[in-house]
Amino acid sequence: MSIEKIVEQALQDGYLTPAMEAEVGRICDNASELSIEEYMALDRLMGALLTGEVVAVPRKQFINVMEELVLTEAIARVAEIEATSESSLDVGDIAAYALNRLPPLYATTEEGANYQRQRAKAELQELIAQQVTEAISRNINQPNDNRTPVVGKTTGNEVLRQVSTLLQVYAPSFEQK
Repeated sequence: MSIEKIVEQALQDGYLTPAMEAEVGRICDNASELSIEEYMALDRLMGALLTGEVVAVPRKQFINVMEELVLTEAIARVAEIEATSESSLDVGDIAAYALNRLPPLYATTEEGANYQRQRAKAELQELIAQQVTEAISRNINQPNDNRTPVVGKTTGNEVLRQVSTLLQVYAPSFEQK
Protein backbone atom coordinates (compact mmCIF):
# COMPACT_ATOMS: atom_id res chain seq x y z
CA MET A 1 0.00 0.00 0.00
CA SER A 2 1.28 3.49 -0.81
CA ILE A 3 1.72 6.35 1.63
CA GLU A 4 -1.06 8.26 -0.13
CA LYS A 5 -3.51 5.37 0.27
CA ILE A 6 -2.57 4.86 3.91
CA VAL A 7 -3.09 8.56 4.66
CA GLU A 8 -6.39 8.53 2.75
CA GLN A 9 -7.54 5.51 4.78
CA ALA A 10 -6.46 7.12 8.06
CA LEU A 11 -8.33 10.33 7.19
CA GLN A 12 -11.43 8.34 6.21
CA ASP A 13 -11.38 6.18 9.38
CA GLY A 14 -10.11 8.85 11.76
CA TYR A 15 -7.49 6.39 13.05
CA LEU A 16 -3.88 5.56 12.26
CA THR A 17 -3.36 1.95 13.29
CA PRO A 18 0.02 0.51 14.36
CA ALA A 19 0.06 -1.53 11.13
CA MET A 20 -0.50 1.60 9.03
CA GLU A 21 2.20 3.44 10.97
CA ALA A 22 4.63 0.57 10.48
CA GLU A 23 3.92 0.44 6.74
CA VAL A 24 4.57 4.19 6.36
CA GLY A 25 7.81 3.73 8.30
CA ARG A 26 8.82 0.79 6.12
CA ILE A 27 8.16 2.75 2.92
CA CYS A 28 10.12 5.75 4.20
CA ASP A 29 13.03 3.56 5.33
CA ASN A 30 13.25 1.73 2.00
CA ALA A 31 12.81 4.73 -0.31
CA SER A 32 15.91 6.58 -1.39
CA GLU A 33 13.76 9.64 -2.06
CA LEU A 34 10.06 10.36 -1.53
CA SER A 35 7.93 12.00 -4.21
CA ILE A 36 6.27 15.37 -3.75
CA GLU A 37 2.90 13.59 -3.46
CA GLU A 38 4.25 11.37 -0.67
CA TYR A 39 5.61 14.40 1.21
CA MET A 40 2.27 16.17 0.81
CA ALA A 41 0.40 13.10 2.09
CA LEU A 42 2.72 12.86 5.10
CA ASP A 43 2.24 16.59 5.76
CA ARG A 44 -1.54 16.13 5.59
CA LEU A 45 -1.31 13.17 8.00
CA MET A 46 0.87 15.15 10.42
CA GLY A 47 -1.61 18.03 10.39
CA ALA A 48 -4.53 15.64 10.96
CA LEU A 49 -2.70 14.01 13.88
CA LEU A 50 -1.93 17.40 15.43
CA THR A 51 -5.53 18.64 15.14
CA GLY A 52 -7.02 15.36 16.36
CA GLU A 53 -8.78 14.69 13.05
CA VAL A 54 -6.81 11.41 13.04
CA VAL A 55 -5.97 9.58 16.24
CA ALA A 56 -2.96 7.28 16.45
CA VAL A 57 -4.04 3.99 18.00
CA PRO A 58 -1.40 3.01 20.56
CA ARG A 59 0.27 -0.35 20.37
CA LYS A 60 -1.21 -2.53 23.05
CA GLN A 61 1.33 -4.29 25.21
CA PHE A 62 0.45 -7.79 26.28
CA ILE A 63 2.07 -9.71 29.08
CA ASN A 64 1.93 -13.50 29.10
CA VAL A 65 2.31 -14.19 32.80
CA MET A 66 2.68 -17.92 32.08
CA GLU A 67 6.00 -17.18 30.33
CA GLU A 68 7.53 -15.58 33.42
CA LEU A 69 6.19 -18.31 35.73
CA VAL A 70 7.55 -21.08 33.51
CA LEU A 71 10.91 -19.33 33.08
CA THR A 72 11.22 -18.84 36.83
CA GLU A 73 10.47 -22.51 37.46
CA ALA A 74 12.75 -23.70 34.63
CA ILE A 75 15.69 -21.53 35.71
CA ALA A 76 15.43 -22.70 39.32
CA ARG A 77 15.21 -26.37 38.32
CA VAL A 78 18.01 -26.15 35.74
CA ALA A 79 20.26 -24.38 38.26
CA GLU A 80 19.69 -27.23 40.75
CA ILE A 81 20.47 -29.89 38.14
CA GLU A 82 23.53 -28.13 36.73
CA ALA A 83 24.91 -27.51 40.25
CA THR A 84 24.76 -31.21 41.12
CA SER A 85 25.71 -32.80 37.79
CA GLU A 86 27.71 -32.30 34.63
CA SER A 87 24.54 -31.78 32.58
CA SER A 88 24.08 -28.60 30.60
CA LEU A 89 20.45 -27.85 29.81
CA ASP A 90 18.87 -25.32 27.45
CA VAL A 91 16.43 -23.19 29.48
CA GLY A 92 14.83 -21.83 26.28
CA ASP A 93 14.04 -25.31 24.97
CA ILE A 94 12.69 -26.37 28.34
CA ALA A 95 10.49 -23.29 28.68
CA ALA A 96 9.18 -23.59 25.11
CA TYR A 97 8.28 -27.26 25.62
CA ALA A 98 6.42 -26.50 28.85
CA LEU A 99 4.70 -23.38 27.46
CA ASN A 100 3.36 -25.36 24.52
CA ARG A 101 1.55 -27.59 27.02
CA LEU A 102 0.20 -24.89 29.33
CA PRO A 103 -2.57 -22.31 28.93
CA PRO A 104 -1.49 -18.74 28.20
CA LEU A 105 -2.27 -16.14 30.86
CA TYR A 106 -2.34 -12.77 29.10
CA ALA A 107 -2.78 -9.42 30.80
CA THR A 108 -2.63 -5.84 29.53
CA THR A 109 -2.01 -4.07 32.83
CA GLU A 110 0.17 -4.69 35.85
CA GLU A 111 -2.99 -5.15 37.90
CA GLY A 112 -4.20 -7.81 35.46
CA ALA A 113 -0.79 -9.47 35.52
CA ASN A 114 -0.84 -9.59 39.33
CA TYR A 115 -4.28 -11.20 39.21
CA GLN A 116 -3.06 -13.80 36.68
CA ARG A 117 0.05 -14.52 38.80
CA GLN A 118 -2.05 -15.12 41.93
CA ARG A 119 -4.50 -17.27 40.00
CA ALA A 120 -1.72 -19.32 38.41
CA LYS A 121 0.09 -19.86 41.72
CA ALA A 122 -3.16 -21.02 43.34
CA GLU A 123 -4.51 -23.15 40.50
CA LEU A 124 -1.67 -24.03 38.10
CA GLN A 125 1.60 -24.19 40.05
CA GLU A 126 1.55 -27.99 40.21
CA LEU A 127 0.83 -28.27 36.48
CA ILE A 128 3.62 -25.78 35.70
CA ALA A 129 6.10 -27.79 37.79
CA GLN A 130 4.95 -31.02 36.13
CA GLN A 131 5.41 -29.63 32.61
CA VAL A 132 8.84 -28.20 33.44
CA THR A 133 9.86 -31.58 34.90
CA GLU A 134 8.71 -33.34 31.73
CA ALA A 135 10.54 -30.78 29.58
CA ILE A 136 13.76 -31.29 31.55
CA SER A 137 13.42 -35.05 31.24
CA ARG A 138 13.00 -34.80 27.47
CA ASN A 139 15.90 -32.35 27.23
CA ILE A 140 18.18 -34.72 29.15
CA ASN A 141 17.06 -37.79 27.18
CA GLN A 142 17.17 -36.05 23.82
CA PRO A 143 20.13 -33.66 23.74
CA ASN A 144 20.67 -31.06 21.00
CA ASP A 145 22.90 -33.29 18.88
CA ASN A 146 19.88 -35.50 18.08
CA ARG A 147 17.99 -32.54 16.64
CA THR A 148 19.08 -32.60 13.07
CA PRO A 149 16.56 -32.09 10.31
CA VAL A 150 15.81 -35.41 8.69
CA VAL A 151 13.66 -34.30 5.76
CA GLY A 152 15.09 -32.62 2.74
CA LYS A 153 16.14 -34.95 -0.06
CA THR A 154 13.52 -36.55 -2.22
CA THR A 155 14.88 -39.78 -3.68
CA GLY A 156 13.05 -42.96 -2.65
CA ASN A 157 16.02 -44.51 -0.84
CA GLU A 158 16.85 -41.21 0.85
CA VAL A 159 13.28 -40.84 2.16
CA LEU A 160 13.41 -44.39 3.57
CA ARG A 161 16.73 -43.65 5.25
CA GLN A 162 15.32 -40.42 6.72
CA VAL A 163 12.22 -42.19 8.05
CA SER A 164 14.42 -44.90 9.55
CA THR A 165 16.61 -42.27 11.21
CA LEU A 166 13.52 -40.46 12.48
CA LEU A 167 12.15 -43.67 13.99
CA GLN A 168 15.50 -44.47 15.61
CA VAL A 169 15.58 -41.01 17.22
CA TYR A 170 11.97 -40.92 18.42
CA ALA A 171 11.33 -44.60 19.12
CA PRO A 172 14.72 -46.12 19.93
CA SER A 173 13.35 -49.06 21.91
CA PHE A 174 10.23 -49.75 19.88
CA GLU A 175 11.45 -52.99 18.30
CA GLN A 176 12.48 -55.73 20.65
CA LYS A 177 15.58 -57.61 19.60
